[in-house]
Amino acid sequence: MKIALVAQQPTDGDRIRLRELSRALTDAGHRVTADLGASDELSRTDGEAGDRELLAQVPEFAGRLVTRWRRSRPDVVHAVGWTSGLAALSAARGLDVPVVQSFGPLAGTRQPHGLRPAGPPAERVRLQAAIGRSAAAVLAASAAQAADLTRLGVTRRAVTIVPCGVDTTAFTPRGTAVARAGAGRRRLVMVTDLADHVGTAIRALPRLPGVELVVAGGPGKDVLGGDDDYLTLTALAKAEDVYDRVTFAGHVGRAALPALLRSADLLVSTSPYEPTGMAVLEGMACGLPVVACAAAGVLPDIVIDGTTGLLLPHARPALLADAIRRLFGHPMLLSGMRLAAADRAQSRYAWPRIAGETLAVYEQVTGYESAEAAAAA
Repeated sequence: MKIALVAQQPTDGDRIRLRELSRALTDAGHRVTADLGASDELSRTDGEAGDRELLAQVPEFAGRLVTRWRRSRPDVVHAVGWTSGLAALSAARGLDVPVVQSFGPLAGTRQPHGLRPAGPPAERVRLQAAIGRSAAAVLAASAAQAADLTRLGVTRRAVTIVPCGVDTTAFTPRGTAVARAGAGRRRLVMVTDLADHVGTAIRALPRLPGVELVVAGGPGKDVLGGDDDYLTLTALAKAEDVYDRVTFAGHVGRAALPALLRSADLLVSTSPYEPTGMAVLEGMACGLPVVACAAAGVLPDIVIDGTTGLLLPHARPALLADAIRRLFGHPMLLSGMRLAAADRAQSRYAWPRIAGETLAVYEQVTGYESAEAAAAA
């Protein structure tokens, strides 16, 4: 099958996921091309002005796709992101090519999860709904997103839940681990942007003597000193008298991330909304149980409460500290969770399986029958 992956404004996470999906599909014998635009800097601009800038780029991007697809028509197009969907649907018109759509966080869907409204432009909400209804199929990252899509008016039978995957060859419990700063300390790790939700974990540390926190994310370590969020969080750590137990590692590259994850005892997630859960999956694949405060997004799908970690209903420092103390106070439970987390990542979220589930949707919308299926018939 000839598969075209399209992302007009890919995030760093989108690039990683598309690279891994492409690799797994290619390994399965399919021809994959990827049309990726520039970085997502414009998409981070809030409000109508940012959306106008993104929409202004759609005709040019769609034109490039038309030129390529007329030379070599794909069997199916997989668009990632709402402007990518607009471009793909426009370019595929007249070529009889089905478009499969994936969204990132859906605008206008945070309110049902009890989170602060993001204030998305109404036009983006309408366009996302129209794209979802026009695509041959829509891939949802979680059960929550599938429900969000139906609230936007997308037919439920057009939606298939296909989660993010994880590279279980690189992210594995076996391998080197970076050294800990304090002898005898327990280590928590967070892989996240330097946002205010990190403060929940910092405020929990005074209740967790002998525990250190490593935060991987934000700009490179050499320029952290000029980052406003870093300065705010550093001031908080000093005010909570835990500055000597908090390490801001800055951006950690993909090659170095598994060793950092293996050095920890627990992965902590305090973000109120996780659209893909990629960092959590990578931690689990390295054998880390997860303590997460996210009641929305994909984490309720990924983390089996009480088996691969703990899911907390609220992001409160005392609640977080109590959960961490409970796990550290039961070594056998913690050890069992480590095994269960790695096993779940390997068995459910390895990229070959995720690619197979994605391919099944491609086959459904194209009527394509694999050689294996034809032979079995």
